[in-house]
Amino acid sequence: MLIEVVCATPEKQISLSITLEKGCTLSKAINTSQILLHFPEIDPNNITVGIWGKIKPLETLIETGDRLEIYRPLTIDPMEARRLRVKKKRK
Repeated sequence: MLIEVVCATPEKQISLSITLEKGCTLSKAINTSQILLHFPEIDPNNITVGIWGKIKPLETLIETGDRLEIYRPLTIDPMEARRLRVKKKRK
C-alpha cells in the first residue's frame, strides 16, 4: 500500500511516498521511510504523529492513501502567540 510521510520545520519540508505491506503501524512507517534522518533535531522517542491532521498513537495501523504527519513541539503557547501578534499590530 502507498502512503505519504511528511515532516516540516521552518527551514525545510520533506514529503516522502513509500510502499508498505498491509498491517504496518505508524512507528514502522516512520522507521521504514527514514524521514527522521533529515531532521536530527527531532527526538524519535518523543514525537507526536497523526494521520490527516488527527493525532494518533504510534501503534495505529496505516491504511492505503494515509498521510502520516510528524509534528514538532510547540515553541510558544498558541494563545500567547496570538496576544503578541495583536499587540504588535496595535503599535
